[in-house]
Amino acid sequence: MARTVTAGPGPARRAGRALASGVGRSAGALRRRIRRTTHAGGAGESGLAKLIELHAVNSAGDMLITVALASTVFFSVPSGQARDRVGLYLLITMAPFALLAPVVGPLLDRFQHGRRASMAVSMMARAVLAWTMAGTVATAGLGLYPAALGVLVASKAYGVLRSAVVPRLLPDRTTLVKANSRVTLSGLLATAVAAPLGAGLHQLGAQWPLYGAFVIYVCGALMCMALPSKVDSARGEAKARLTADEEAPPEPTGIPGRPPGLLGVGSSVLHALQGNCGLRALSGFLTMFLAFMLREHPVGGLSPELSLGVVAVGAGVGNALGTALGAWLKARGPEVIITTVLIIALSVAVVAASWFGVLTVAAVAATAGISQALAKLSLDALIQRDVPETVRTSAFARSETVLQLAWVVGGGLGIILPLNGSLGMAVAACLVLVAFLVSVRGLLGSARRGGTTAARVA
Repeated sequence: MARTVTAGPGPARRAGRALASGVGRSAGALRRRIRRTTHAGGAGESGLAKLIELHAVNSAGDMLITVALASTVFFSVPSGQARDRVGLYLLITMAPFALLAPVVGPLLDRFQHGRRASMAVSMMARAVLAWTMAGTVATAGLGLYPAALGVLVASKAYGVLRSAVVPRLLPDRTTLVKANSRVTLSGLLATAVAAPLGAGLHQLGAQWPLYGAFVIYVCGALMCMALPSKVDSARGEAKARLTADEEAPPEPTGIPGRPPGLLGVGSSVLHALQGNCGLRALSGFLTMFLAFMLREHPVGGLSPELSLGVVAVGAGVGNALGTALGAWLKARGPEVIITTVLIIALSVAVVAASWFGVLTVAAVAATAGISQALAKLSLDALIQRDVPETVRTSAFARSETVLQLAWVVGGGLGIILPLNGSLGMAVAACLVLVAFLVSVRGLLGSARRGGTTAARVA
């Protein structure tokens, strides 16, 4: 009997050790595989791999924040109160940001020598605010809203800084389109992983996704400081302007009279930015309008949660597919790509306005995701092609700020619109139509002229 008792735990311990060893080996293999993927194509040597991994961490933290706020502000109240509470949340968070967005890019231009520190500050600010919100999220008190605004502004500041950092970490023989595709895909994959994780944490309590976001953001702040030091270098850079009022210095090539702003490098970049603004406004509009619409009036006999899930999956898959297509196309004919996606988005929105239902709603969400991703990558290609290198980094930051402001404008329109599906899709079509009318002529003209220089497609 004594021998039996003594020997009993032995197999259990061995099984436990074997299980722990297997899990450790699997985790190690997964980690090595991720590192091989992020470090491929010279990204490890240039430092782009670290930015890819950092963006994945950032996206995971933002998703946990989204899960926590959506679960509390949106789904935890009766349907009749949901719109008022979400409207209050969006008014307090989005309206001030609409005023702040135009100054974010110029303000961050002043921190060219401290981009790593600025990115780390944006992470730590969100970490502190996530911890603060954890104490008020259960009751959705008014203290939640200023903290949510702070998280939003810090997240947008990170987005502007990331756009400015990518050109500094570009590997040899890699285009900005391909680099941005890899960064974006890492964020999408991290979001897909973090969403169910956040839902699981929410089952433990409304505050737990925010505690998880706190841990993730602290790790992200440490990763920011591990970026290569050349991220902080502003050697050879100047500030891009969205106007060409002032006389500009000559380009490094010695060609005078070409201002280092988006207007001074050819109309293709400006028209591409206009087209992208329409698609980004469409994304913001669909996000806010469908959040209200499907909560109050689900489609296809589905529950509100399932209706929103269909739209979210469609948008996510569309964004991933658009990013993959952009990397595959390698920015061939960026003006034509932007024109094409505008036409497709307009057509699908018109169909959705005519036959509003679960299939058309999913189609318009997926189309918006694909169109936005392809148009943004094409804009990146045009900036790389037409903007002088001395102001290219600043141009990326400024254009990203404009696009984020367009999203806020579209989202605000989605808040105030009556909850009528056909009307909403008609307004969505109008947003794309306006962008099409103001941009397509210039885009096609630039495409016929072949641009100022040949696009780099390697």
